[in-house]
Amino acid sequence: MTANPNRPPATSPDRVAQQLRERILGGQYPGGTTLRQEELAAELGVSRMPVREALRQLAAEGLLILQPHRGAVVAELSIPELEEVYEMRAVLEPLALRLAIPRLGKGQLGQAEDALDEAEQERDGRRLSELNWKFHAALYRPADRPRLLSTIELLHLNVDRYMRMILTVVHHREQSDREHRALLEACRRREVEQASNLLQRHIVEAGQRLVRFLQEKP
Repeated sequence: MTANPNRPPATSPDRVAQQLRERILGGQYPGGTTLRQEELAAELGVSRMPVREALRQLAAEGLLILQPHRGAVVAELSIPELEEVYEMRAVLEPLALRLAIPRLGKGQLGQAEDALDEAEQERDGRRLSELNWKFHAALYRPADRPRLLSTIELLHLNVDRYMRMILTVVHHREQSDREHRALLEACRRREVEQASNLLQRHIVEAGQRLVRFLQEKP
C-alpha cells in the first residue's frame, strides 16, 4: 500500500518499518521467521533504537509477534483468523461506503476508475494489491471517518501478502474486476443499498475464494 500523502515526512523508524513491511508482504520473510534487532540494525545501517520502534509498529499492525528472549517473529494468519478479517471487512466497509456515497464527487469516482483501468493491465501482485486498496479507499474516504478508514486499511494490510498471490491468478482477477466495475457503477448512480450489498457480497466471496486458494495451495 502506498503512503498517505497527508502524513508527515517519514522518520527513521518509519523508513525501517516500511522496508521490513515490504519484505514481509512480499514473502521475503515468511511466517515464522525470526527477526533480530542486532542483525537488522547492522544490515540496514541504523542503530537498534529505530529498529526496535519499527518492530513495535509492525507488531501493532499484526505483522509481527514480539516474543521475550526470541525477538520478533513474522505472524502467519490461520484460516480462522483470515475468515475473521473478512467478516470484519464485510461489516465495516459497507458502513464506510454508505456514509461516503452521498459525498462522492467526480474526483473520487475518477480515482477509483483510474485504479481499475490500470489494474486491468497490471500483472505484478504488489502493484495489483496497491491498486485494489486505491480503488476501495477512493470510494470510502468521503465518509470522513478517519478511525473507520484506518481500521479498514489495517485489515487490508493484514491479508495483503495473501492477496498478492491470488490477485495474479487470472480467473480471480477477472472476477474481481467485474465486481469492482459493478460496484463503481452503483456508486455513480448513488444507489446506496445496491452498492452496499454488492460490496458486502464482493468481500464475502473474495474471502471464500482466498481461503479455498490457500487450502489448495501445496
